[in-house]
Amino acid sequence: MNAKAEIEKIAAIPDLLSRALQLAGLLTRIFREAGWDLVVVGGAAVEFYTEGAYMSGDIDVCRTNLTPIPPRIAQDLIAQLDGTGGPRSWRVAGLYIDLLGLLENEAKSPCRKMETPYGEIAIAPAELMLVERILPAFYPRADAGALAIAKKFMAVCVSGATPVDWSEVERLAALPAFNILAETRALKREVAHALQSRKQAN
Repeated sequence: MNAKAEIEKIAAIPDLLSRALQLAGLLTRIFREAGWDLVVVGGAAVEFYTEGAYMSGDIDVCRTNLTPIPPRIAQDLIAQLDGTGGPRSWRVAGLYIDLLGLLENEAKSPCRKMETPYGEIAIAPAELMLVERILPAFYPRADAGALAIAKKFMAVCVSGATPVDWSEVERLAALPAFNILAETRALKREVAHALQSRKQAN
């Protein structure tokens, strides 16, 4: 496979969600072939789960291997994608890729899998990503921008477009690491009520 030729195709995709998905697929493939498995986290995970209702503009990934990725090797791998920058953040096909380190995953639910033209990508559990988005909406202080993102993600979860295990969401929210169970429950009720009202209005 000529990775640079594939990057040219990806860079020409006008739809940013499709471009990000395909770039994540090619990135995952390049690193997997070199011996490291990646998981999409952060805003990009929310972007993929919400099918573009929230757009992050970058792709955050973590490795699942305990063995670190040497910066020189990371640079060489990203060079296959004609990327610029480094040693942990690059610009590729008009998007930013951030390599964040070892995956921290408090969730019991598995990573989700999504198919791309370049193979399967792994996305951090939706339950964890949802709780991580709710936290900055309320702490250390109320944040309207973060709340808007949390509501968009909660809406796709409540609607069933992104299925989640609600008992796992509550378990995570109740952990000392987050401690936002009351806020999570209240936000779920608010979003569910808004969706129901919208449905009845239509």
